[in-house]
Amino acid sequence: MARSPLLLGPMLRYVDETSASIWVETRVSCRVSVHAEGRSWHARSFAVHGHHYALVEVDGLEPGTERPYEVEIDGMPVWPEPESEYPASTIATLTPGRPLRMAYGSCRTSVAHDRSGNRTHGVDSLRAFALAVAEGRDIRPDLLLFLGDQVYADSTTEEMQKFIRSRRDIREEPGEELKDFEEYAHLYQLAWSDKANRWLLSCVPTAMIFDDHDIRDDWNASLDWKKKMEATSWWQGRIVAGLASYWVYQHVGNLSPRDRAADELWRRISGHDGTEALDLSDALDAFADRCDKDPDSYRWSYARDIAEVRLIVVDSRVGRELTPSARGLLDAQELAWFSERMRGGFRHVLVASSLPFLLPLGLHHVEAWDEAIAQGAWGKPAAWVGEKLRQAVDLEHWAAFQDSFQAVARIAAEVADGERGPSPLTVTFLSGDVHYSYLAEVERGEGGRILQAVCSPVRNPLPRFLRWFAVVMSYGAATPLGAAAARSVKVPDPPFRWKTVKGPWFDNNLAVLHDGPDGLTMTWRTGVVDHGDDLHPRLEEVASIIVPPRRDSSVSG
Repeated sequence: MARSPLLLGPMLRYVDETSASIWVETRVSCRVSVHAEGRSWHARSFAVHGHHYALVEVDGLEPGTERPYEVEIDGMPVWPEPESEYPASTIATLTPGRPLRMAYGSCRTSVAHDRSGNRTHGVDSLRAFALAVAEGRDIRPDLLLFLGDQVYADSTTEEMQKFIRSRRDIREEPGEELKDFEEYAHLYQLAWSDKANRWLLSCVPTAMIFDDHDIRDDWNASLDWKKKMEATSWWQGRIVAGLASYWVYQHVGNLSPRDRAADELWRRISGHDGTEALDLSDALDAFADRCDKDPDSYRWSYARDIAEVRLIVVDSRVGRELTPSARGLLDAQELAWFSERMRGGFRHVLVASSLPFLLPLGLHHVEAWDEAIAQGAWGKPAAWVGEKLRQAVDLEHWAAFQDSFQAVARIAAEVADGERGPSPLTVTFLSGDVHYSYLAEVERGEGGRILQAVCSPVRNPLPRFLRWFAVVMSYGAATPLGAAAARSVKVPDPPFRWKTVKGPWFDNNLAVLHDGPDGLTMTWRTGVVDHGDDLHPRLEEVASIIVPPRRDSSVSG
């Protein structure tokens, strides 16, 4: 049987009331067509380092409608696959005024879904969700938001290492880690080719943002970290390949048609005359190199309004300021962009950051203390220890960038207090990264609620001994001890206090957020294997919490 010319996808990316974007990777240069209800839309593929991609812009749709679609490559039907066990892939445009239903999560490794893979990495929550949606046991969300670490460039699986060995000596730097675009392309293939997940991604719109493992653990934790990487023989190739592949596989589909039309790389694609295949390799590599060296030259963050909800997706990696005297998780330009979009007048303002903004209070104080000593609060010897500690145990979240934390906390409070337009019901930070899930809330008696809802991992659980460490570092005696340590180096107090309302949970999870008349409902679900049937896990609820409007001060779960 001949191989399909469709290598990966179709993936349904940006969708609004009248348009949709469908992304594919193909085996050869070609013309990709999408057909639905007697209409057709087309795009020519473009090439990057021998790989071929296309994004088809489907427009002129009616709001609040759903239609099945098919994909052809050079006139050959390639999707849906013959004899597929899954329902037809459909495009569902947004319905004006309908409350948002969104799934989200982070940290997902790409290993087999058999007994061996489930034993070492647990059940893939995304796949369990895909099966539940396909079988009609769960509702298809309006959006699926991936909050980083969809691929692990620095911690590769045996299957990925087999591919690396087939093309280079794995004993030479960077060893088992990814080296170039070709290896990133293979890693994305492993991440997105499972049939159940592939079907889900073909009919649920997706939005994405990177985190550290998309490039490397602790990516841009500090200037010391960055200088150490730049001194290696392989870092330049890694950062260029990582950002270039991220633009192709993840970022371009995040953009609305308007934003995409303004994107410098997309203009090359859309303006190509089509007489011969467009090779974007050199332009994309130069772009990625520039983004690393001059973060202000491009913005990875983006925002969109869905019904009565504003979603702001924040780049917390590239857009950092690492100069010790002006450290910021968001540099000045990025903070200004964020501040402009933090406005009231919505039912909910959702801030998606791969890194939790509100860590458990004990861990928050420890990270703030470590930043201060790494900056020299206790002298140079202690600064060296603080930097080593920061990199050894990942003390590089918002709390470890106190200027940015304080600024964003003030902005969030202003929105919640109605100082930037009518107060929303919640300002909710959505995050991942830490490999446990929880819900925290700022202690305040009036105005909109300020929440932190973490869902991590989708599939990459913490070893049990590290779970104990996470709890000890985050809760109980860690809170007063951490606060005392932070005060000892004159770290300013947070502008508000918060507490964990529910959690932590260490399961592999996918969270679903639903805006309803009773408030914001958040549910965490995990996959469970019954009777040894590893390939068909069921979806089980871990926790469900209703966050009502302020007039009812209790959170129920």
